[in-house]
Amino acid sequence: MKIDLTKTTSSKINAALMEARRASGSTAAGMVLTLVIVTDEGSAYDALKAANDASREHPMRTLAVIKRAGRSPRARAETRLDAEILVGSDAGSGETAVLRMHGELASHAQSVVLPLLLPDAPTVVWWPDNAPLHPAQDPLGSLAQRRITDAVTAESPVGQLAQRSQSYAPGDTDLAWTRITGWRSMLAAALDQRPSTIVSAVVEGESYNPSVELLGLWLTNRLQVPVERVVTGGPGITAVHLRTKDGDITLDRPDGLMGTLSMPGSPDRQVALKRRETSELIAEELRRLDPDDIYATAVRTPVDQLHEPANAETAAAEKVAREVAEEAVEEAAEAAVANPDRVTAESSEKKPARKAAGKRTTKEGA
Repeated sequence: MKIDLTKTTSSKINAALMEARRASGSTAAGMVLTLVIVTDEGSAYDALKAANDASREHPMRTLAVIKRAGRSPRARAETRLDAEILVGSDAGSGETAVLRMHGELASHAQSVVLPLLLPDAPTVVWWPDNAPLHPAQDPLGSLAQRRITDAVTAESPVGQLAQRSQSYAPGDTDLAWTRITGWRSMLAAALDQRPSTIVSAVVEGESYNPSVELLGLWLTNRLQVPVERVVTGGPGITAVHLRTKDGDITLDRPDGLMGTLSMPGSPDRQVALKRRETSELIAEELRRLDPDDIYATAVRTPVDQLHEPANAETAAAEKVAREVAEEAVEEAAEAAVANPDRVTAESSEKKPARKAAGKRTTKEGA
């Protein structure tokens, strides 16, 4: 069912929602939360589709706030509220109200949204793009227990992480963090199966992807080891290497679909690491509405703690040099164990030679 209201008010929208619910045969609300989506006309369709899909797991009232301040002085002077109400199959397992605010009303969206919030139910605000610098201090963000942003949509995603670090408040989260849930789970499970001492780590992924940085910062905090960030062609995160004395624990996903977990002394295993849709990410975030302390610790870690190789040739040369040095040390140790008498004789021969050379140097100097 779809109802269009023009030049309306919050009370008329509430009455229309109740009437639409009765007309559909449902007298009780049966919804668990209110999701407020702050977006524009260009992103509204995708955001509403993701919210509707997520509502099948979390029945909710969705309020889409679209601000249309107007470009001309006449348009900005006109204050008007238009609404589009969706109930039934068009709104998933809940109800949706698309609120278009014109003129000065766009600067006071919280006064329109507040009467439409479900009573005695949590409120979540989601900015699919153009998130405010301080979500918790935003007029709409202050109404919510949980605030969701997405650093991927920013012009400078990595710079957005620095801003999120400065403005973090309990209840803030970012979909860039939600995207690495599978990676964090698999890496933690791998270390549970094979406890090892990690000496360093490498995270590989495409550039301008804040999820790569967040995964590296999480490893830095949890393992307290140096983490190197390597740029690849993607898609997304492509590999993570945990270096141990027994060999590397590697989780590799070159195609964005299936990953391969490799551990020393164990056969390789295929694991599901598909890149998820936005609706799945939103559904995951709505499962818990308490502050995410692990995200807070990771996002507050400076990004410059991640180390980047100077270039690919330098990194490859350093790797080859380390391997050659390790092989030389191993060969020398094996030779010493196999023939200790020869090593002792060589050492005793070198000492008289050094003494003779010292005497010649003294005479020549005199």
